[in-house]
Formats: sequence, C-alpha cells, structure tokens
Amino acid sequence: MESLNRKQHWENIYNSKELENCSWFQPTPSISLEFIEQSNILKSAKIIDIGGGDSYLVDSLLDKGFTDITVLDISEAALSRAKIRLGDRAARIKWLVGDAANFTPIEKYDLWHDRAAFHFLTDKKDVNCYSKTAINSLNEGGILIIGTFSENGPKKCSGIDILQYSQEELTKVFENGFNRVKCVNVDHQTPFNTIQNFTFCSFQKFTN
Repeated sequence: MESLNRKQHWENIYNSKELENCSWFQPTPSISLEFIEQSNILKSAKIIDIGGGDSYLVDSLLDKGFTDITVLDISEAALSRAKIRLGDRAARIKWLVGDAANFTPIEKYDLWHDRAAFHFLTDKKDVNCYSKTAINSLNEGGILIIGTFSENGPKKCSGIDILQYSQEELTKVFENGFNRVKCVNVDHQTPFNTIQNFTFCSFQKFTN
C-alpha cells in the first residue's frame, strides 16, 4: 500500500472506530512494558513509540516516571485522541505525524518500540528503509523492541495484508545492526475474544 493510501486508510479507521473496538486494543500493554523494564534504561532515556497511535503505552510510561517520550503515528486522528485522553500530561510528550516506512528522525533515541506497525510494511524497500532508519536513529547500545504477528498469527489486520514473522525471520531483518537479546511468542486476546499470536523480540544496537 502506497504511503498516501496508507495514511488515508488509518485516518478513516481512527475517525470511525473507538479504540476499545479495535483488535489491537490493550488496556495495559503488559508485554511491551515487560520488555522495556528488562532493558534497564534510565527514566531520562529517549524513547520513541513507532505507530503508537492512541495506545495506552504512553500513559504507562508516564506513570512509571519516564520523561523523554516521542510517539510517531501516520494518523493525526489517532494522536489527537491520545492527547485528549492524556489531558495536561500530553504536553510532556513529543508527537510526530509520519509514516514508519520513510520518516526522518530529528534526534537519536535510546529505545525504539514498535508493536504491530512494522508488519504492515510488505514492500521489501519499505522494510529495508525501516531497518536502516532504526539503526541510524538509535544510540550505540540502544534497544529495539518489535512486536509483529507471528507465523501462526493473522495474515491481515484492518483489511490490510501484513507480513508474518517468526523469531528467526525477525532476527534476520535486523541482524546487520543489532544483537538479538530476547524473543518470545505471545497471544493477544482481542476485544472480540479472538486470539492473535505475536512474535516479540528485543535487540541491542552494536557498539564500536
């Protein structure tokens, strides 16, 4: 899906569906938080949530005392919903509207988190661009956390084809810039009581 069409698609989704009625809804993003806590980053670490939309991860990070958080999403509507929910606390977050396939970060990060955005990139060029951006955007020793549908998960989401990844396949994508730290497969129960199997991996950027 081309960038413009991708943006239009997600703006339509977020303008027509409440978060609680979306398959990716998590009242508490437990797996993401577990991986972030295991990374042992400082509370002042620079964190970016790719495709964060109006998820509750940013709320949890603020609750835990993290002070330098950026949320990137292709949908302005999604970010607007998150800002409204957070109220005054929204001013403590850096909000970026952009496509994960081709955005250009303006600073370097200590932790890059992506739950269920990367797997929408089905074009090899977009995948390669994303990988290079992640490598170039993280400080040495920085942490990359990626969650995608697994080889046993859905093949589509919100009517769009996705790429499934096994632990080995996800590791292969990022092997040129990162050491694998941990991979797990986890089930996500949707608001509709269906199960989606995810591959979650964390990687650490090479140090010189």
